[in-house]
Amino acid sequence: MTVAPPLEISERHRLGSPGLRRVNLALFAAGLTTFMSLYCTQALLPELSASFGVSPARSSLLVSLATGAVAIAVIPVSSLSERYGRTRVMIVSSVASALVGLLIPLCGSFAALAAVRAVQGLALAGVPAVAMAYLADEVHGEHLGGAMGRYVAGTGIGGVLGRLVPGLVTDVAGWRWALAATGFLALAFTIAFWLLLPPSRFFRPSRVDYRPLLAHLRDPGLRRLYLIALTAMAGFVTVYNFLTYRLLDAPFHLPYAVVSLIAVMNVAGSAASARAGLLADRSGRRKVLVGSLVLAACGLCLTLPAVLPLVGAGLLVFTVGFFGTHAVASGWVGRRAATGRAQASALYLFAYYMGSSVGGTAGGIAYEHGHWTGTALYVLALLGAGLLAAAGMESVRWVGRRRS
Repeated sequence: MTVAPPLEISERHRLGSPGLRRVNLALFAAGLTTFMSLYCTQALLPELSASFGVSPARSSLLVSLATGAVAIAVIPVSSLSERYGRTRVMIVSSVASALVGLLIPLCGSFAALAAVRAVQGLALAGVPAVAMAYLADEVHGEHLGGAMGRYVAGTGIGGVLGRLVPGLVTDVAGWRWALAATGFLALAFTIAFWLLLPPSRFFRPSRVDYRPLLAHLRDPGLRRLYLIALTAMAGFVTVYNFLTYRLLDAPFHLPYAVVSLIAVMNVAGSAASARAGLLADRSGRRKVLVGSLVLAACGLCLTLPAVLPLVGAGLLVFTVGFFGTHAVASGWVGRRAATGRAQASALYLFAYYMGSSVGGTAGGIAYEHGHWTGTALYVLALLGAGLLAAAGMESVRWVGRRRS
């Protein structure tokens, strides 16, 4: 008598199934709204510096406070998802953050704007905290890398819109209308996410337990992945925070609307993240991870000469390398954690957004003291640390767990 395979194996979403298509569309929309909201002030940092009379490093707090708030909230929120459900936490979080985002254009001072951005970061935390765990629960392991890559692709496109829309609208109607337009667009994507997201089929509620966090931190492979998240994201946010200042200044003197177009580079990054996830499934995660970090470093070196075509090409290569790194590393965390996947992913995201918050602000100090050369050297040092961590992944052994 033939025994049917258990539900856990037979009915997870597979490539080509209607369920996986809905999951991909819903998480793509989630990535759009999350990163639009998170980085909507990034393209406007020079404009906000001038409007409120603050330095580049202080202006960068409008990004760093939001990402830092996400970092602080992501672990407790992920634990709540173990008790109350993945879909519920993601939907409440996305709706709350979209509504808070509509308050940003009404702020009358830098302090008020910074405070609202911090609150928005806290509200946003539920989507990135739970999305990776949701995918790890619902998608068959053979196709998890590709699904994770497509989610990261959505975050990349969200980053494009979050920088491009405000940058273009600012030249026409000012920064307040620019942020209002971004807020309403994020709300529309939030509604699409809500309508598309399939309910969890494999989630089982459990008591909130922080003990798995310690187990994950004792895992040397996961610690390496967390370090890669921190260093890569610190470098990425630094480049996009302060390259805008460089392009507006001598010798380029580009118009604001043109400078905002650097966000389009994230489109290539999004395509690369989906491709990197598939390559990791087929060719090995370590190989693709190391290659992505090396690619990012090579692209950054191309931006050093004050030659606009080289700067553009270098930024493109750097962006592709970063998104490949994030897609592979984040997917590896979800596959590696046998239990407490939401918390394992939350620790990854804590490192990721803490890198954005602290590393991005430190990049402002590097820019103020060393201009673009100092900034690039700072980012190269971060990528070097991430590369050392990635190169050592092959030597890591797991006790009682299958290598991935």
